[in-house]
Amino acid sequence: MSAALHVAQPGYEAFLAKELSGGCERSGPGWVLGEEAPGELCFAHLSLLAPTELSGKSVNALAWAAADLFTESARTERFEGPWPFVVEEAGVPGLARRAKAVEEECFERIRSRMSRVAKLAVRGRPACGRARGLFVFLTDFDRVLASREARAWGQRRMADDPQAPSRSYLKAEEAYAVLGREPAAGETVVDLGAAPGGWSYSAARRGALVTAVDNGPMKAGGLHPGIVHRPQDAFKFAPDKPVDWLFCDMVEDPERIADLVERWLERGWCRRFVVNLKFGRADPLALLRRVERLRARCASLRVRHLFHDREELTIVGERGA
Repeated sequence: MSAALHVAQPGYEAFLAKELSGGCERSGPGWVLGEEAPGELCFAHLSLLAPTELSGKSVNALAWAAADLFTESARTERFEGPWPFVVEEAGVPGLARRAKAVEEECFERIRSRMSRVAKLAVRGRPACGRARGLFVFLTDFDRVLASREARAWGQRRMADDPQAPSRSYLKAEEAYAVLGREPAAGETVVDLGAAPGGWSYSAARRGALVTAVDNGPMKAGGLHPGIVHRPQDAFKFAPDKPVDWLFCDMVEDPERIADLVERWLERGWCRRFVVNLKFGRADPLALLRRVERLRARCASLRVRHLFHDREELTIVGERGA
């Protein structure tokens, strides 16, 4: 199996290293160099496939080396549409500024050699799945790993909304990209543990009809007219009829939340779900194994450590027939 550089949220690379069945060759803040994963990964945000290690003492040296790798390998390719141009960096203080300088200089060198191709470049992580373009990751100030192909796992920074009552709104927005679907106008949503209403607002602003279940108060966007607040115990709530979406983002024992989701799937109460599991001091790898039990009841299931997650995992999926 070929090598891959797996990018994670800084501080969580140890979990990613454990998740890789083949282990890791090297790691640093926010990255693990190991084998390409044959299946799904939770803690990886982006995986650079078969990367080439490049070194240089200056911004220009790093940028030109990465640009040369691209232009030489792309010489015989046909570019008919947009391609991703991604430059990211390890979680090292001050490295983000250098990465930005490398990005700009690298792009200028590509443009000077392949102006038509450069016009098709799209900066930033691609959508979930495999993509071919140029992916550059600075592991330190004088070293990069660059690849022409990568696999994006769906995580990305989301734009804030001043009407959202909490930052948890961002997690729901990000989760839709991982699932590949978002609530639509007229669809029904039950949001368990909804207060103050970030996830409920995320669905209601799209025209969905939301039942927000929580004994706590709703605030700001959580008071959207598309949201009906039910002050009840989320664990005892049962819908009158099946709904399109189950949301759940509660600070509770993750095993208890997993049992709750399993009950909803068994009883056919929801078609799709977006759920957070807080692992805190629990072993997230053991929690991943627990979540796998849900797969038998799902047509699709994905587990991710999102860009906007902290000590939590987000599971998204669709119930099977």
